[in-house]
Amino acid sequence: MTDELERLRAALQEAPAEPFAEPDLDRIFREGGRIRRRRRFLASSGAAVAVVAVVFGAVWLRAPGGAPEQVHAAASPSPVVTSVSSTIPAPASTTAEPKPLGEVISTGTYADGGELVFYATEIDDPENLPTVQFGVMASLSEPDGNLRPLYLANESEGQDRSFGFHATSGGTTVSDVWVPVYGYFSGPAARIETTVDGRTVPAHTARWSEDPDVVVFWFDQDEVPSAERATPLVAYSADGKRLTG
Repeated sequence: MTDELERLRAALQEAPAEPFAEPDLDRIFREGGRIRRRRRFLASSGAAVAVVAVVFGAVWLRAPGGAPEQVHAAASPSPVVTSVSSTIPAPASTTAEPKPLGEVISTGTYADGGELVFYATEIDDPENLPTVQFGVMASLSEPDGNLRPLYLANESEGQDRSFGFHATSGGTTVSDVWVPVYGYFSGPAARIETTVDGRTVPAHTARWSEDPDVVVFWFDQDEVPSAERATPLVAYSADGKRLTG
C-alpha cells in the first residue's frame, strides 16, 4: 500500500507532457458577455409570453409588419393588439369585445364542452390598420349560448377585401382547444385546396353572411397540422376555373 501511495505522489509531481496554454481572457469575457445577454433576452421574452398567456389568455390582433397572421384571447378579456413578427411584440389592449358581424359559422367540431365556430368581428384601428375593418375569430360556442373567443386572424397589409387569400393562420392549441388552420378568401371561390406531402387536401368553406364574396375556409387537423404546411393554397370558381396562380 505504501509503494502505491509513493507512486501516486510521484505521478502527481511530474510535469505534464504538453504544457497547458494560457487562458485567453479576452475571448472568455466576450463569450461570457454573449451568454449573459442571451440569458437576459430569454428571461425577458419568457416573462412577456407568460403575461400574455395568464392575463389575456390571449386574443392577438395582427398589425402591419408581421409575417404570419396570428392572434389569441381569454374567457372574457379585452383583445390584445400586437404585431406578430420575428421578435417578441409588446401587447396593447383594446376596449371593444369581439362580437360577431353577421352569422356564426358552425364547424361540427366539438371540444371542451362547446362547438368550434368562426365569425367575422370588427377591427377598428384606423391608425395602424386603416384599410382593415374585420377579422375572422375562432371561438367556442358554449351550451349556454356564450361565445368564448380563442384566436383571431386578420389582414395586416393592404385592403382586407382585396382579391385573394387573407389571414391564413391557426394550427395551434389555445386554452387546451385545437384551433385549425383557417383564413378567408376574397372572391368567387367555390372550392379551396392545398397540397400536403404531395396530397391534395380540400378545405371546408362557408360564405360570410355579410358579404358572400368573402369565403371562410378551414382544414381538418389530421390533414393540415400547421399553417406552414397549407401551401400553396388554390381557389377555384364554381365552373372549376382556377382563380389563383
